[in-house]
Amino acid sequence: MLTLAVDHRQAQTTDPRPHAVVIGAGFGGLAASVRLGARGYRVTVLERLEQPGGRARVHRQDGFTFDAGPTIVTAPQLFEELWTLAGRRLSDDVTLVPMDPFYRIRFADGASFAYSGDPDRMRAEVARFAPDDVVGYERFMAHSRAVCRIGFEQLGHVPFGSVTSMLKIAPDLLRLSGHRSVYYVVARFIRDERLRTVFSFHPLLIGGNPFRASAIYCLIADLERRWGVHFALGGTGQLVDGLVRLIRRQNGRVRLGVDVARIRVEHGAATGVELASGETVAADLVVSNADSAVTHARLLPETQRWSPGRLRRTRSSMGLFVWYFGTKRRYSEVDHHTIMLGPRYRGLLADIFDRKVLAEDASLYLHRPTATDPSLAPPGCDAFYVLAPVPNLAGGQDWRALAEPYRQRIARILEASVMPGLSASIVTSLVTTPQDFQDDFQSYRGSGFGLEPVLTQSAWFRPHNQSSAVRNLYLVGAGTHPGAGLPGVLSSARILDSVVPDARVTA
Repeated sequence: MLTLAVDHRQAQTTDPRPHAVVIGAGFGGLAASVRLGARGYRVTVLERLEQPGGRARVHRQDGFTFDAGPTIVTAPQLFEELWTLAGRRLSDDVTLVPMDPFYRIRFADGASFAYSGDPDRMRAEVARFAPDDVVGYERFMAHSRAVCRIGFEQLGHVPFGSVTSMLKIAPDLLRLSGHRSVYYVVARFIRDERLRTVFSFHPLLIGGNPFRASAIYCLIADLERRWGVHFALGGTGQLVDGLVRLIRRQNGRVRLGVDVARIRVEHGAATGVELASGETVAADLVVSNADSAVTHARLLPETQRWSPGRLRRTRSSMGLFVWYFGTKRRYSEVDHHTIMLGPRYRGLLADIFDRKVLAEDASLYLHRPTATDPSLAPPGCDAFYVLAPVPNLAGGQDWRALAEPYRQRIARILEASVMPGLSASIVTSLVTTPQDFQDDFQSYRGSGFGLEPVLTQSAWFRPHNQSSAVRNLYLVGAGTHPGAGLPGVLSSARILDSVVPDARVTA
């Protein structure tokens, strides 16, 4: 095996293709690597953790498999395109299963809304809550379609490298109320307060507060209806593993357990990276899938870094508390995706995003993947994770002391509602806090999704995919344009096709 490894390194060294180094093996970095490999680059991915995926890593414990991060696959055509670029079909490596319903949204009083992609069933659900809002719902979905057509289909993969590019879309932005919040726009169409919550919660899936996230994110409703919500059999980690295989088939490398200390810059251009071990990896271009704030404030040389003041002025998304647990029984009545809303909506979000206090109540996302794929748990068992939006580390919470009491609080909420007998059924348990996001992913302020998706941190105002300070440096991932969520992250990699020059082989 040692001989084979040495031969592979020699092949890499003598490979005449220009070399691209990608920092981070999250979905943005992996997608960027496939795209660069398809365009003739020799790619090396450097990941500081011992497994690829970044926030999409996988926890395996006591016979249970837990996706650590993203569990909702939308716009699957973006994955299909990556496999096509590598000469494969997505179905060769991954099986995507459509979800129906997409989510079960459960209110604090026990009422629930089955959110699906079927227009007739959705109209019936709306009518069940507020018959007078059916027309408003239809108008909202027409608005969402218009926003998706422009915001996702036309602009989602377009770089915003200049003020001019932003000014060009300003009329559309204003016409589609992009300067307003998601909740504001939903409330224009829908009067029932519970339905306003149902159709405005989506920004939370990408780290945004519905009461101030740009209304451009109203596009998510149409995006889900048109392309569905899917789950990868075996878990989201199957998509990660499939992308790694594509990179290796392109003769690229994925190096795990290597920590990038800084990006090397010479004469204003990125020329490679230096690892914490002292090793230097030379490159013709560098792509950073690291947290965009960390890239600009820590990885670049001091003269190209963001100032401490600029870093402090950035608005980070909320933190995430995630409890992964397995039960020795099955909860067949619990759907694959359940949104469990607490007694407050606006007030809780203000606690999380503005006051940055850990509230007594909580809204939760409960994920039960074994509803679709029982193989993720031992026979007769169920695998779960429950996610609670919480303040990021700017709130000053000591999660070493708070983690277990907060986990117990969430367990009581679940046991009193949808999971009776939970405490006696748990056979394995693991938690992740905002402190872990900072320690494991080097996420600034321990935020779950990078920069908060507000208008002043969107499009041109968001970190650019092509660095304006350093030549041959590019950024992908949740903290750059167009933003978080699998469609946003994959689109950030797609933007590289527009800004990275074609590979020129020098034999």
